[in-house]
Amino acid sequence: MTSDPQVFVHHDGVELAVKAAARLAATVLEAQSERGHASVVLTGGRNGNALLAALAESPARDTIDWSRLDLWWGDERFLPDGDPDRNHTQARQALLDAVDLDPARVHPMPASDGPWGEGPQAADTAAAAYAAELAKAAAAAGPGAHDGRVPEFDVLLLGLGPDTHVASLFPELPAVRETERTVVGVHGAPKPPPTRISLTLPAIRSAREVWLLAAGEDKAQAAALALSGAGEVQAPAAGVYGQRRTLWLLDLAAASRLPGDLLPPVGG
Repeated sequence: MTSDPQVFVHHDGVELAVKAAARLAATVLEAQSERGHASVVLTGGRNGNALLAALAESPARDTIDWSRLDLWWGDERFLPDGDPDRNHTQARQALLDAVDLDPARVHPMPASDGPWGEGPQAADTAAAAYAAELAKAAAAAGPGAHDGRVPEFDVLLLGLGPDTHVASLFPELPAVRETERTVVGVHGAPKPPPTRISLTLPAIRSAREVWLLAAGEDKAQAAALALSGAGEVQAPAAGVYGQRRTLWLLDLAAASRLPGDLLPPVGG
């Protein structure tokens, strides 16, 4: 079961972050009410961090039972722990250090100063270790997990690159073609640092809901291309979807090149 994309357009990046934060809090609350816990995959970048910062300032923050929330990451720069460019570091600064999380439920991707070493092969080994961590969580959750390889993600957040990359799946690189593994090392990324770790398309597509966040004119062409039916190898964002919902959360600038039939009323 897959879902067609739903597009929501906001006035600007600030409104996008505030409304996405409220939407995320409501979705987490609903999952916790139904099952006692929730699972979210975080993204970095300008829009992902803006969402977390907005949630930190929102009254909705206190509706979440943070001790019953599992956090994962969609990708990571293979840099030392605490490096300011790591998505995990930025998420902590934006929100995570201010809420009462259960450390056992927070699952950052491996850092380059961990036991795997620093070279490109180390990223592959670290990616395999993260895949094993996902599989262990899936096994603990019991039947219903995606092929037993990843736990059930309630929401998986993604930023959109100007080149249509999502997570660290860049156009034409081997990682976007991966169909078997759930996590891979990424080498030769066209934006620094070149070595990264990323969920693959199969892992991303296992999520109940996938949300793509994009604000700014520099994202407009990428959004239009991905939503026009482009191939996923050439435009990775075109290949992501959730099992129940796929949301494109844009601002006016990022939506400026979408065809008229895709444009909803502003402020959704």
